Amino acid sequence: MTSIRGVLLDIDGVLHVGMQPIAGAVETLCWLEEHGYRTCFVTNTTTMARATLAQRLSEIGLPISEQQLITAPVATANYIRQHYAGKRCWVLIKGDTVTDFAGIEVVGAGVGELASARVHADIVVIGGAEELLTYEAMNAAFRMLMDGAVLLATHTNLYWLASDGLRLDSGPYVHALELATGKHATVLGKPDRAFFEQALLSIGVSAAEAVMVGDDLENDVHGAQRAGLHGVLVCTGKRHGDSPLLQQVHPDAILPSIADLPQWLLGHMNS
Repeated sequence: MTSIRGVLLDIDGVLHVGMQPIAGAVETLCWLEEHGYRTCFVTNTTTMARATLAQRLSEIGLPISEQQLITAPVATANYIRQHYAGKRCWVLIKGDTVTDFAGIEVVGAGVGELASARVHADIVVIGGAEELLTYEAMNAAFRMLMDGAVLLATHTNLYWLASDGLRLDSGPYVHALELATGKHATVLGKPDRAFFEQALLSIGVSAAEAVMVGDDLENDVHGAQRAGLHGVLVCTGKRHGDSPLLQQVHPDAILPSIADLPQWLLGHMNS
């Protein structure tokens, strides 16, 4: 059995819940570092820059550096640097996340410039934009795509649960642009393969040598397994060990919490 050298960890529901660290999370992170595992923290968060997220995690006591974080926008920006160097990029995304696109020529970021000029870009990026997903913004993206731009998306989630109830996410807008233009979006968030490839590239580990630890059977476990990684489910977040989804998705292990990861890794190493 291939030894594991790299560990990808989801954050919300795995390391903290409601910005309260899960018991044993800090100790597990220290154990991974002491035993030489290459770690990367992966999240589909799209409404805050990587530096901002790292600062918030540090404030609640989680020892995670900015360089260890791969968010969907960071993976998207890295993908652009690798495959579309020097190209003009139009980004529709909320918050300070556009700072993760440093070194990329970003044009018309946000909706304010759309009415004043016809923006041209080689790449259109749709992120977690919420109220910025207006008709004017979608029509601008549509025109750029019809003029030859490629379509990238940080994720294609259909909806999400907010404190006031369900909210429509950006996935339906991405699918609408695909339908209208006949183009297929490259998705750089979980559960798509390209996202996991970016995370593995950042720690220099092959898929067969890595494990993804998450609380989401579809986005974390199944997505990682399709990309060739091991997938471990922890029961502190979205999914629990009795989920009916386990009839379709089969994790390599189901652990009560992140605190049980060291023991599982030691058992895997000795098996």
